[in-house]
Amino acid sequence: MPEERPIEFRPEHYHTTFGPHEPALTIQPGDEVVTWCRDARGFDEDGEPLDLTRLAGPEGARQRAGNPQTGPFAIEGAEPGDSIAVHLLDVRPTRDWAWSTTPGTFGFFSIEEGTGPLNFAEPRWTDPDRQSFRWELDLERGIARLPLERSRIDAIEIALHPFLGCLGVAPEHGETIRSLTPGHHGGNMDCPQVRAGATIHLPVYLPGALLLMGDCHAAQGDGELCGSALETSCRVRFRVDLHRGREIRWPRVEDDEHIMAIGSARPLRDAFAAAHVELLRWLVDDYGFDRLEAYQALSQVGTARVGNVVDPAYSVVARFPKSLLP
Repeated sequence: MPEERPIEFRPEHYHTTFGPHEPALTIQPGDEVVTWCRDARGFDEDGEPLDLTRLAGPEGARQRAGNPQTGPFAIEGAEPGDSIAVHLLDVRPTRDWAWSTTPGTFGFFSIEEGTGPLNFAEPRWTDPDRQSFRWELDLERGIARLPLERSRIDAIEIALHPFLGCLGVAPEHGETIRSLTPGHHGGNMDCPQVRAGATIHLPVYLPGALLLMGDCHAAQGDGELCGSALETSCRVRFRVDLHRGREIRWPRVEDDEHIMAIGSARPLRDAFAAAHVELLRWLVDDYGFDRLEAYQALSQVGTARVGNVVDPAYSVVARFPKSLLP
């Protein structure tokens, strides 16, 4: 039999909220889908801006194109109390440049008190000519390059590690949440672990789950410190499986090396706690650990990464090595 080709989905409209939106495409569990995502400002692979009439929702939601999301994808048979597993098979940038900014009104140092000389909201940091940066993406070499005009070196080069800043489902109780905000539903977690080769488990709150994705990053450090990563457009290939009756409270991630849980909240301590409580539940419920023994093991071998410290809720990734799983 010939191999089935993936479903190609070219978005006509985008959403800047996660919520009970009309599905753009209904898929069966196990279907493989290829789709395209614009960057956080709505620019596509050709650098063309998003026509705001293509933003779905009420008039007020169409005034800004921040983090436009592709979808929603309804998963046939998904019901509240289930969970879905999104296998990210490929996340590939579709243009040879990315943008990032350091505005004085956004980013970690513009909102945290006590940063002293690093308070980027001060006038001396708000020179508009120094707020925008264009990175060159060498997709063949897997390198991002930034020319430096005022530093002692000519340029900096870093390895690409593309991932989705946003991935999530419709929130609980039919709530509508902006695509800038992470939560139990996923959303704008900005965690580099949401990348090709990983499986992201998400709770189902509404029939069909209503999966949305977007905000592709070519690279990003822990915390997304300045408020933006290397923002670019991308092509995504994914497959969704349905786990009936498997209820989870926060997004979970697994790759070849770790099982992980993502918690989002403020202050950062609460996000750290949510991620680790969810990871402990996973160890107990699925892998047969005693609760206190899991707590002891996680305390000694667990690692944590910070997704973002700039969004309305911060995100933390708690990780446990697969090598220690039964």
